[in-house]
Amino acid sequence: MRIDIITVFPEMLDGPFSHSILKRAGEKGLVEIVVHQLREFARDKHRKVDDYSFGKGAGMVMMIEPIEAAINWLKSQRDYDEVIYTSPDGIVFNQHEANQLSMKENLIILCGHYKGIDHRIREHLITREISIGDYVLTGGELAAAVITDSIVRLLPGAISDETSALSDSFQDNLLSPPVYTRPADYKGWKVPEVLLSGNDKLVDDWKLQQSIERTRRLRPDLFQKYLAHSEDEPGHSETR
Repeated sequence: MRIDIITVFPEMLDGPFSHSILKRAGEKGLVEIVVHQLREFARDKHRKVDDYSFGKGAGMVMMIEPIEAAINWLKSQRDYDEVIYTSPDGIVFNQHEANQLSMKENLIILCGHYKGIDHRIREHLITREISIGDYVLTGGELAAAVITDSIVRLLPGAISDETSALSDSFQDNLLSPPVYTRPADYKGWKVPEVLLSGNDKLVDDWKLQQSIERTRRLRPDLFQKYLAHSEDEPGHSETR
């Protein structure tokens, strides 16, 4: 997989991509993440990428010419499955979106900044708009890092134990169950006995029940999705 990120502030992405799973995935050749400075595609000597908004309104708007030039330059080298724009009014990013994008080959992520981008870019060049939550950030760089991290960790080989990603929260519209490690008894705070039983079926049943209960209590919105999905599966019934 290759992910190209277009931004006015590439230095904001140095840290997230230089450590942990993202770094190891790059070293293994599973993903190539390339960050591009948008100003390199500006046409004037001052490398200007923003201008005042038509029709009044506070804040600067990212200009159409350098963004189109950057996207077209990338597209001249390879085919892209998606051109993503990070925007507060995009679809809210979730595990389902991450799963879908992890199966793509080439992605472009355009980081929004200032008051946003010229809307014609969104109309003619962007194929998918994504928000990481109902709040506003200074720019789209942090959102791009979140999206990239959630995608890359799903690539086969990115995590040493590949089953770990499959049991993450949200994969089945359920939150993860509680997890414990040694010691089994710490100051009287004990690990549930079932986890020490060695009985895989009992452990799996306990984990599922805990996931269902935690989701019901903490994320009723997600629990409703779980119920709806369960009803669509033949022979599947929720254990209450």
